[in-house]
Amino acid sequence: MNPHCIAWDDLPETRAPSGVAKRALAGAGAGLVRVVVPAGTSAPRHSHAHEQFVQVLSGTGTLETGAGRTAFGPGSLFHFPPETWHAAEFETETVLVETNCRP
Repeated sequence: MNPHCIAWDDLPETRAPSGVAKRALAGAGAGLVRVVVPAGTSAPRHSHAHEQFVQVLSGTGTLETGAGRTAFGPGSLFHFPPETWHAAEFETETVLVETNCRP
């Protein structure tokens, strides 16, 4: 196995009671997380101490931030500077890849 080429399916999965499934790859300065969110799930308003980038691979929903509410779908990108609050509603099963930068 090449430690530089990893498949998401080779990483351990965690599953929350809500059904949200995550697989994470940690690096020295950042980490990637593949997130599968079931349809009908809501993520309440929250923020992080770290900068976060999110890419929507599939699915649809609505993102809410201090700038308002915006529909999202495949190809959407989110950028949250540290301490930026955000919330989301997922209309369909959604697959995201988060990049979480270390503070």
